[in-house]
Amino acid sequence: MARGVVERYVDSVTSRTGGGSWLTKNLRKVFPSHFSFLWGELALYSLIVLIASGTYLTMFFEGSQDVVTYQGSYVPLQGQEVSAAYDSVMRISYEVKGGLFIRQMHHWAALLFIASIAMHMARIYFTGAFRRPRDINWYVGITLLVLALAAGFTGYSLPDDLLSGTGVRITYAIILALPLIGEQLAFLIFGGEWPGTDIVGRLYPVHILVVPALIVGVLAVHLALVWHQKHTQFKGPGRTEDNVVGERVWPAFAMKSIGLMFFVAAAVSAMAAIFEINPIWLYGPYDSGAATSLSQPDWYIGFLEGSLRLMPPWETRIGGFVINNIFYSGVVVSATIFGGLYAVPLIERKLTGDNRDHHLLDRPRDAPWRTAIGAASIAAVGILFIGGAQDVVARTFDMPMATVTRVLQFAFLVVPPIVLVLTRRICIALRDRPGPANSERRVPIERSADGGYGVASEDSENAISEESHS
Repeated sequence: MARGVVERYVDSVTSRTGGGSWLTKNLRKVFPSHFSFLWGELALYSLIVLIASGTYLTMFFEGSQDVVTYQGSYVPLQGQEVSAAYDSVMRISYEVKGGLFIRQMHHWAALLFIASIAMHMARIYFTGAFRRPRDINWYVGITLLVLALAAGFTGYSLPDDLLSGTGVRITYAIILALPLIGEQLAFLIFGGEWPGTDIVGRLYPVHILVVPALIVGVLAVHLALVWHQKHTQFKGPGRTEDNVVGERVWPAFAMKSIGLMFFVAAAVSAMAAIFEINPIWLYGPYDSGAATSLSQPDWYIGFLEGSLRLMPPWETRIGGFVINNIFYSGVVVSATIFGGLYAVPLIERKLTGDNRDHHLLDRPRDAPWRTAIGAASIAAVGILFIGGAQDVVARTFDMPMATVTRVLQFAFLVVPPIVLVLTRRICIALRDRPGPANSERRVPIERSADGGYGVASEDSENAISEESHS
């Protein structure tokens, strides 16, 4: 009854404004309901928190490496020469009202944003939602992930403290390792030999203007494609390749989504208030002659850090050029990971020969090879993450660092194949076992708002079926 009241109200408004057909159609669009679909919304609302908090921080941050004398309220640093960027972040943290809270909100939201995108892409992969006709949106999603990593790295580098400076120095070394163009490109980007004088000033507009504009544009394309192609759904009673079973955008889906937005903002605020993150006053300003002990980058760069630490000291000589292990670990490994992600739809079509449109999702167990390959890939990247903290592992377990490195190198070669075999066997066993999932089920019937009858969703007694894909 509530749905009927809302629809009559919408009809009465749109009949007066002249936008009835378009507005009513879109407000009545149906979205399926499943907890795994929330990852995309978490990413969206984390981005909103990022933009709001970042806008506040830009009013106080100074993106410059000009040398100034610190005269702020943090006594241990008073009188030291620091960059203007570092000085402004210290001022935000200690002297701007709410500055440290907003800084930490921004940082936590960035971590949640990237994590949500990663989980969202994992859900899409393991359920086969990347298949035709949504393969284009898979490419858009991977591009969004790359842009999110770029936003995280450029923001992480701006404070010009010892920890972020060490990360930028590693980036300089990776660029320098590029054959033929590395030295010229490094000089062009950094404005001279390391550490240069321009890198913070150049990263700043990239972080606050270029990358956010690209993220918003790519995200708009992503959402437009989802809206046009309709959402995928899991198999179930009344669900076919030609319909969508779920809840109307208004009011049920919209109210839940708005509630999630406020929950995300509240959760990020709570983390910012309770958990300290990136205390640059403890690291101190960047010094090219110093390095942090037991330093770790933000989690999303962990795979690259681990690759650099675990890669053997290989070198290849081609003519008068030397390709060193930094190129293999920093460039080849990253290119392999993201190149593989972009190639997923092509590889799936090549191996299965399936060029049909798919609107129903697979359970991971229904595609043993796809699930096994994904699990093995995650295991390999996970070992790289651990490798990025090999010094912390060695200290924690009181082991020689060389031993930890050898164990992780061996694990990188052995663990992924084992995970591949075990995951495939588990999926086949789950898929083929007899049980309720493979038996006949009673199909619930419900009456819709217009008086018709149809099959109800197993997720909600108020679900609606919308013919959409035929």
